[in-house]
Amino acid sequence: MTTTSYKATKSRSNRPGWSVSFRHPCRSDARGKFGLKVRRGLGTTDDAKADMMVEQLNVLLSNQYWWSLDRKKEAERQFDEVVVSAFFDGIQVGRVMSRDLREEFIPLPTQQEGYARVMLVGVTGAGKTTLLRHLIGSDRDSFPSTSTAKTTTADIEIVTAANPYRAAITFMNEHEVRCAVDECLEEACICAIREIDPSDAKIAEVFLEHREQRFRLSYILGSWPQDLTESEAEYEFDMDFEQPGTDPLADDEAVTANEISRNSQLLREYVTRIRKVATAGLREMSKERRAYHELDNANQRQEWLEEFTDVLYENEEFSRLSLDIMDAVRERFDSVDAGEFERDVSEWPHLWYYEERDRDAFLEQVLWFSSNHARKFGRLLTPLVDGIRVCGPFQPSATGLNGESRKLVLMDGEGLGHSAKEATSVSTKVTEKFSEVNMILLVDSAQSPMQAAPMELLRSVGSSGHGHKLAVAFTHFDQVKGDNLSTSGLKRSHVRKSVGNAVSTLRESLGAPVSEIMERQLGDNVFYLGNLDEATSHIHSNYVKSMGALMELMQKSPERAHSTKGAPIYNIAKLELPLRDAADGFKNPWWGRLGLRYYEGIRKEHWGRIKALCRRIANLGADEYSGLRPVADLVRQLQTCMSLWLDRPDGWTEHMESEEEQQVAINAIRQKVYDSIHDLARSRLIGEHSADWLIAFGYSGRGSSFERARRMERIYEAAAPSVTSVMDRPAEMFLDEIVQLVNDAIKDTGGSILEPEKRKTTDVI
Repeated sequence: MTTTSYKATKSRSNRPGWSVSFRHPCRSDARGKFGLKVRRGLGTTDDAKADMMVEQLNVLLSNQYWWSLDRKKEAERQFDEVVVSAFFDGIQVGRVMSRDLREEFIPLPTQQEGYARVMLVGVTGAGKTTLLRHLIGSDRDSFPSTSTAKTTTADIEIVTAANPYRAAITFMNEHEVRCAVDECLEEACICAIREIDPSDAKIAEVFLEHREQRFRLSYILGSWPQDLTESEAEYEFDMDFEQPGTDPLADDEAVTANEISRNSQLLREYVTRIRKVATAGLREMSKERRAYHELDNANQRQEWLEEFTDVLYENEEFSRLSLDIMDAVRERFDSVDAGEFERDVSEWPHLWYYEERDRDAFLEQVLWFSSNHARKFGRLLTPLVDGIRVCGPFQPSATGLNGESRKLVLMDGEGLGHSAKEATSVSTKVTEKFSEVNMILLVDSAQSPMQAAPMELLRSVGSSGHGHKLAVAFTHFDQVKGDNLSTSGLKRSHVRKSVGNAVSTLRESLGAPVSEIMERQLGDNVFYLGNLDEATSHIHSNYVKSMGALMELMQKSPERAHSTKGAPIYNIAKLELPLRDAADGFKNPWWGRLGLRYYEGIRKEHWGRIKALCRRIANLGADEYSGLRPVADLVRQLQTCMSLWLDRPDGWTEHMESEEEQQVAINAIRQKVYDSIHDLARSRLIGEHSADWLIAFGYSGRGSSFERARRMERIYEAAAPSVTSVMDRPAEMFLDEIVQLVNDAIKDTGGSILEPEKRKTTDVI
């Protein structure tokens, strides 16, 4: 068995003085394999001192005794502090949650302080961020950013308060950014060899925008210089004009001509190097495999590409190029001349804090972290941001919307998916916040209301016991047209029917009691808005009036909490059958996605997306990737089955006057169960199988997709085993965990449990 040897070398980079490069034995790359290529500045121009530090680092690299964070204190007594920092700073003992960092600088005010928390949720492009602009008086400030594409990818939290304006902005950690950069390089190299003679512009296009469309290097490094043909130029006639509804961007807010020139030169250099790396990988592959374009079928090409990506990561030039790009990304932080950065142990910024009394000056700085304006490309930090929290006098300016006394926390985030495939479950990033907010505002387009994703949100809100928090704002109401819709009343009736139809469609999965709650809640809490692309002062008075009513409802939302004297009584033994349906309902669609078995309506997912999901879970601590959401899917199935079960108690501790009172009591249990299910699903699917996910991601070469699918099948079977009348030990443990979770929720809300009969169990050897 061979042992990998690690050695450091000094080098010159964009940093002043000498740098040191080495593969770190305790840090993993984007594939999850140890040996991440690292480059750190040594802080000296002296050759002899640099050589001495490199020798010290080689002592650390050559002796496994030092490969533990526990040895850092001892190392500090023997080696230069720069050397100790270069080696030990990358070995993390845990991850600081970005939300906790924002909370440290700007704590979110609570209901006890008179604040209402409102979460805006909607399909990408429905206009939720545009509506948010009007609610905070930023309809002409370009904050937050909007466009027809996926724009809002970070959590945005806006607190209305007195002057001064304050911002606490958090960033992806260095490892997450490095993985995204490596994936962009990987796709660009594949483009360079898979397509027949691809242009530099095509390779740059793939390199500058991650396939998930959430990480865009073009914002940070600049756009590829466009050489338009005559036919292409015909479609560029409007580029000299600002988009309607936006203020012109001042020259001092845009990237300068010199910066554009430098960025263009750097991008051309990157593309040249990408071609060289791809060609080197192609030569390496040709030693044992046929050329990609000579392969007979898709499966062979798939296996070839997986092996090719492994070859890329072993290429030293690929690693050097990745490090150079990371240096360029890091330099963009230096262009921010206001506020203060908080940095982690490796000096990567993890938070920026800024305070300013002048609104224009404040937003000018914040926009470098949130804008998507093309004239800012090359200096924007937007793709690196994972959370924006701002606090200040964010109040609407239009007559009828003023409300200086309003105390609101407005939360915006990434939009729901468009397609039914992406709407199988709602992201845990959304559902975990249900219990934290007083209102869940579904923003939907009146032109095509209540499609798959909004309906799934309704189902999730209702089954989790938060139906009383729901309201709906229909945007683009001014664009609802038809020969049969001659008046505003007819248009409202037409759109409102979509809500009723949606709830009726969900009645089977929600149950009649929850459906009735949703129908009552949405009876008075539907708002119709239009002309939102205009300045607030130019919007029709009817729409302004609707926004005013919406804001009043937001402020009053904490007042809607109710309590009851009585509580339900349940027979826990009756929970077994619903849990069987939940486990099967979770696993069966995944067998279809993984190509293991046929499942109606589910197509096999592309191998690249399944592998990317494994990478996110194994290496980045995520629980989803681009519509693939195993944790959210398990939460959905468990909560749906338990919500229906909770609707059928065996009795009540006290007489309840009405069904509405009964549902208030049951909803309290639903909410507690829903909160606990998230932790249980994440633990059973990810926490208990971290090594399995790493193995699943690590498969490569011939047959790797099938092996990965089989490994995921074992994970899912262990996480949600089938519950039957005669169970093996894993299924019994799964049932016991669920029973304990439900038991605690019922008793915490004043309910009680009937003692179950002894179950028959059979241990399977």
